[in-house]
Amino acid sequence: MKRVILLSALFLFTATSLISCRETTKKETVIKEVQVEKTAPAEEKKGVLERTAKKVDAEVNKEIDKEIDKIGDDN
Repeated sequence: MKRVILLSALFLFTATSLISCRETTKKETVIKEVQVEKTAPAEEKKGVLERTAKKVDAEVNKEIDKEIDKIGDDN
């Protein structure tokens, strides 16, 4: 009889401890849709080196044009 009472108490204690630790709150997941507009898709596809090279080329071309204007027309 002692054995039955001890096993019942042990079973009751374990069942209570497992049930009492359970979290009963429900979590809601909210999904928001956001539209993104891209301003310059051609510029974004180019790499950093390509964009930098384009700027450097523009500066070099300006300097070359200045030097050509200094030399003048040979005709």
